[in-house]
Amino acid sequence: MASSCAKAYRIISFFLACLLLASNSAAAINSTTLDPRDEIRAKHRSIRAHLKRVNKPASPDGDLIDCVPSHLQPAFDHPKLRGQRPSDPPERPKGNNSSSTLLDAKFQAWTISGESCPQGTVPIRRASREDILRASSIQGFGRKPAAGRLRRDSRSTGHEHAVGYVMGAQYYGAKASLSVWAPRVTSVSEFSLSQMWVISGSFGNDLNTIEAGWQVSPQLYGDSRPRFFTYWTSDAYQETGCYNLLCSGFVQTNNKIAIGAAISPISALDGGQFDIDLLVWKDPKHGHWWLEMGAGVLVGYWPTFLFSHLAVHANMVQFGGEIVNTRSSGYHTSTQMGSGHFAAEGFRRASYFRNLQLVDWDNSLIPLSSNLRLLADHPNCYTIQGGVNGVWGNYFYYGGPGRNVRCP
Repeated sequence: MASSCAKAYRIISFFLACLLLASNSAAAINSTTLDPRDEIRAKHRSIRAHLKRVNKPASPDGDLIDCVPSHLQPAFDHPKLRGQRPSDPPERPKGNNSSSTLLDAKFQAWTISGESCPQGTVPIRRASREDILRASSIQGFGRKPAAGRLRRDSRSTGHEHAVGYVMGAQYYGAKASLSVWAPRVTSVSEFSLSQMWVISGSFGNDLNTIEAGWQVSPQLYGDSRPRFFTYWTSDAYQETGCYNLLCSGFVQTNNKIAIGAAISPISALDGGQFDIDLLVWKDPKHGHWWLEMGAGVLVGYWPTFLFSHLAVHANMVQFGGEIVNTRSSGYHTSTQMGSGHFAAEGFRRASYFRNLQLVDWDNSLIPLSSNLRLLADHPNCYTIQGGVNGVWGNYFYYGGPGRNVRCP
């Protein structure tokens, strides 16, 4: 009897121990699944995974491209454009032939896989919260600082140039082929660019500019890729104007080119050289300033009402490179211009502009005359050398490494 009782006791004890173990395990599992912090983390992981599926990057550079109905793009927020549609195509300049090594609209990473926006829409690179946080302020996002106003002698502004320019006549546009590189930019608050400027007014507060080219700007884009860009101002970069489509101004008409998106392919040192054709000209019928790229690809236009002096014509055209030197470490920046190599190194090593042309009063493209002036305002850091031949017409090489033994 005692043996039976002992045996029953052992069975009951074992059963109770199993119940207690099961109860503790269930409590642990229940505690894990019901912890609010874990639930929140799991929810965030699900959201991120869903956004990754929904917002697939349109290109290898991670850009998100939105296809926006043409009449809803930022330009049409302007009171003078509200409720309107894009202008009719312009009258193209006579004698316009492309010589670009990038001959169609597929010169950007997001189009390589065949992506484009439907007719009636325009592709717009989506700005992110991080893009705005990198700017000096919300108001300053997408704009050049007033201190960055254009100077041909920029010794006191931190903006340094190696440029070719003409001035002293009436100009109605300009065209050039410019090679594309990926110069190193050493500070997030600096940039390196290659562009055309169409300019009118004085170098005071009434300066009007139209600008187009490529730039590397970590602050604006968050990376070090060369990107196609536009800019405009009608008051020397003070209150008006912006990059790309970041304000009411430039009207895009093309559904395959995203302004602000990365350019691909690019030039390689001692290797393949890639350039883009850019043409800016004033439509004689409506007066708008149009932008064309490559083999007759219209990108869009700057409405004439944006400007004062440029509403009539330009009085200066400039081509070349520009960098910002913040001297953040107490000495000259190592931010590169162009390829990062001096002009004297020539083809396949230095960056170039070729086939420089102007648009005259008759809406005809004409070669630059012998009055092209070349200027490098910091020649120990960045240089420029030009010439003329039967293949490249008026051309120049430009660029440099920035800080070196002669540029402390």
